[in-house]
Amino acid sequence: MDSKEMAKLAVEALEDKKAEDIKIIDISHISTIADYFIIASGTNKSQIQSMTDNVAEKLGRAGHPEKHIEGYQNANWILMDFRDIIVHIFDKENLLFYDLERIWRDGILIEKESL
Repeated sequence: MDSKEMAKLAVEALEDKKAEDIKIIDISHISTIADYFIIASGTNKSQIQSMTDNVAEKLGRAGHPEKHIEGYQNANWILMDFRDIIVHIFDKENLLFYDLERIWRDGILIEKESL
């Protein structure tokens, strides 16, 4: 499974749990840390943790366990590192505050249908 397929699977897992504001950013040409950033938000701690669990489960079943997860307990910004993709799941307030899409604006915003 390549990074594009991993990103698609992660997005589907987020959508399964009603994630909002999903953005896929191709950063492969500007960074060596990953090929894709996936950014999403949830409305409360339980939903955000559920989205995290679903992404970890689906990618793990596909043979891609997470390298690292950070922020699960507080669930206001959870970072999931799968080596080739990094998934960021925010609450609404932190999504707006950190505005990763602006910070990584040199990346290419990808539509889900392009994955």
